[in-house]
Amino acid sequence: MNSALVLWKRCEGLPFGKAIFSRIICFKAPYFGSIRPRFEEFRPGYARVSMKKRRAVTNHIGTVHAIAMCNLAELAAGTMTEITIPKTMRWLPKGMTVEYVMKAESGVEAVASVGEIAEGPAREVPVAVDIRDAAGETVCRATIAMWVSPRRKA
Repeated sequence: MNSALVLWKRCEGLPFGKAIFSRIICFKAPYFGSIRPRFEEFRPGYARVSMKKRRAVTNHIGTVHAIAMCNLAELAAGTMTEITIPKTMRWLPKGMTVEYVMKAESGVEAVASVGEIAEGPAREVPVAVDIRDAAGETVCRATIAMWVSPRRKA
């Protein structure tokens, strides 16, 4: 089992466990800490990560900034891909397409999902991310192209 998934399973049932897990992930990848994400659900093929609306993630019109949502999408997609791929594979985000559907006037959550990723040759795997506001309305859609390839043999 992937070390991130093992850590999630250890933290999930603890008081403040989801917050602890989220802080550990942001310690490992500090840039994501700028949005203060919180992992809500995390399993192979699926991740749900939330972000509160606060001044640091808003734009000049008082809504959640588009790039903060992109940051959230990449975090959800990347960590989910990490625990979904076989141990013999590795991944790297190659690109992202984003559609801003409507203004995000509340906190948001990103839901990343992908089907099974089997061992095989290097290839691009699209990971869909839907970002929803507090009312459950989609405010942003992203597709992150993950380059999945075999790990180099040591």
